[in-house]
Amino acid sequence: MATNHLANETSPYLLQHKDNPVHWRPWNAAALAEARETGKPILLSVGYAACHWCHVMAHESFEDESVAEAINAHFIPIKVDREERPDIDQIYMNALHALGQQGGWPLTMFLTPKAEPFWGGTYFPKESRWGRPGFIDILTQIARIHEKEPKKVSSNASALMEILQKTSACDPSPHTLSPTLFEKAAERLLSVMDPVNGGTKGAPKFPQGPLLDLLWRAGRQRHDPRYRQAVLTTLEQICSGGIYDHIGGGFARYAVDEIWLVPHFEKMLYDNAQLVSLLSEAFVATGNDLFRIRIEETVDWLAREMRTEEGAFCASLDADSEGEEGRFYVWQADEIENLLGPADFPIFAETYDVTPGGNWEGKVILNRLRSQPLADRESEVKLAGMRAKLLQAREDRIRPGLDDKVLADWNGLMIAALARASEVFGRNDWLDLARDAFRFITESMASNGRLAHSWRATRMSLPAQASDYANMIRAALTLHRATGENAYLAKAREWEATFTSHYWDRDDGGYFLTADDADDLIIRPRNAIDDATPNANGIMASNLVELWQLTGEPNYRDQADAILKAFTSQVLQNAFSGASLLSAFDSRIHARQLVLIEGDGGDDPFAGLMSRVESGNLSVIRRAADAPPLPAGHPANGKTALKPGEATAYLCEGQTCSAPLTDAESLLAALRKPV
Repeated sequence: MATNHLANETSPYLLQHKDNPVHWRPWNAAALAEARETGKPILLSVGYAACHWCHVMAHESFEDESVAEAINAHFIPIKVDREERPDIDQIYMNALHALGQQGGWPLTMFLTPKAEPFWGGTYFPKESRWGRPGFIDILTQIARIHEKEPKKVSSNASALMEILQKTSACDPSPHTLSPTLFEKAAERLLSVMDPVNGGTKGAPKFPQGPLLDLLWRAGRQRHDPRYRQAVLTTLEQICSGGIYDHIGGGFARYAVDEIWLVPHFEKMLYDNAQLVSLLSEAFVATGNDLFRIRIEETVDWLAREMRTEEGAFCASLDADSEGEEGRFYVWQADEIENLLGPADFPIFAETYDVTPGGNWEGKVILNRLRSQPLADRESEVKLAGMRAKLLQAREDRIRPGLDDKVLADWNGLMIAALARASEVFGRNDWLDLARDAFRFITESMASNGRLAHSWRATRMSLPAQASDYANMIRAALTLHRATGENAYLAKAREWEATFTSHYWDRDDGGYFLTADDADDLIIRPRNAIDDATPNANGIMASNLVELWQLTGEPNYRDQADAILKAFTSQVLQNAFSGASLLSAFDSRIHARQLVLIEGDGGDDPFAGLMSRVESGNLSVIRRAADAPPLPAGHPANGKTALKPGEATAYLCEGQTCSAPLTDAESLLAALRKPV
């Protein structure tokens, strides 16, 4: 008989805790009602399946009978998978920040019976050590304070609730976003970039996709090579470092050091999606084969290890196996020598930093930081054969846990990345991967016309979060550009209408994270702050700009402007955390439309065009020669083929379109002209 209430959940993270002696409940109406009825405080523990320190705290405390006894006696314990309920995670992580503490997981919060936070932290050891109080001591103290000093608890809870309300409220600013603000934000960001190792200076190092995207855009707008070089240096180091899995493909979450050598070994779908997108744009600009190869290897890993039977993408791979972080991925020098033999081993060892003493805690993390990122073609073919032998040997190891739940927002990021990469590299098989995942989400992760957030074992978690709509609309728009199929544009418009209906702040503008009928939260979060992924408001502002460009309907433009206005004050306070919103502003003021009018059969002079130009701020409208006219306000209204039956292109900026163009080279020259 299960000792707690998690056995019927589908989240792999919650199922990891179903046999704990702690009487865990999932976050639901029954658990919240029990807290109110009993008057007991809530112990809220938030984590995720690939979280190393979540596993450590589970083994030390939640599997311990004495700790469980203290929890069960004094608290209503609730477990939350942060990936399944990012709204809950965001609310209580904001509360932790308001307490002056650094965030992280596991998130450990103590709540009143009304679910209002009054104290918390992250990882706590069972016994006091490393300057951290012991968890048993904390439980005893919190239980005593809640019972004996209710005014102190009430005062803390009230203060935190006031702060949480302010974080979701609109703070009108007399200022507006401007090109100058965009440039200043990019300058400040450039000043904290590591010119040698890439990424922001110091350690740990995270890929930080939204920041890199902002720098990439700044390089184009400012015509200053330093911005793009900062991004290229970062990508080159990430592709060479131990953060990349040189045997199996795919990128780890982050590096704990300043040179990208030692990863925190979990692999997250969202990091890999953002890096595939960035590497695709970097390849278009540079032709660097390192970027192409890393994309190919990463997509191979994705197709091999991260797809569900239904064709969608899994959430993550754990950092741990056999109770040890990174065990699956690290090597010993003699192990590699035995696999490769005396002829190949010296070459491999020199290339991948293999030494008898190892480069991390006596073990070897394969990397190419000390050698060339790419050798000549013949050498790379030989190295690929050696890596294949190691991959085959690694398959016999006990694998890290796979969190196979499907998240609509993370899948949206990867679908868009694959669709774009398929354009760049002409890979229809990658486009098929994107189509399959998109089809699964539209057919199996929706109910009554509304998206779900997560799916596993045939069960959906409803309603969706704002990030699900924003990223799936982005996926639909990217598939529309890659395929020319209007069904994707229609789906983007359908989702936008639903999203706005249930999530739009009708008083102050912008989107709430949660729907208007979500009823189990103490507040509705609303902000434009990026975390490991770009914020839904930033992504959606860009989506709305593109919908305006594609349709000519001004309501989309006006709604994008309302988002930018609503969060100006947040961006002014911290431009780094609002990078995706600043990128959306860049899209708004530098938007371009490429109108392609089809010819009568024969060869398409513009085929493969998107493999040669960057996709930033560019909307592509494909039109049959006899298509209905565009709306009157669209700059390309009335534009026709230069000659009957001849394929013709127009490049439009603002309300002005170029002269008709009928050959690819003239169009490429116009597209590559500085804005």
